[in-house]
Amino acid sequence: MITLAEIEAATDALSASDQQQLLLYLAARLQAQGTSLPELPLLPREQRVDWMAEDEAAMRRFRPSS
Repeated sequence: MITLAEIEAATDALSASDQQQLLLYLAARLQAQGTSLPELPLLPREQRVDWMAEDEAAMRRFRPSS
């Protein structure tokens, strides 16, 4: 059996993109099971701005240019 510590270590070895896919997969599984997702803590403004900028940059890479 795999322990949570082993899963966490394996997750750390994943690329950021793979970690995002894993997060979405787990969230979808929890929702399908009727489990509510935990509330996200409020992040400092500068961290939210950086996070949004990263998301927007990722969207530009995947969205075809007009």
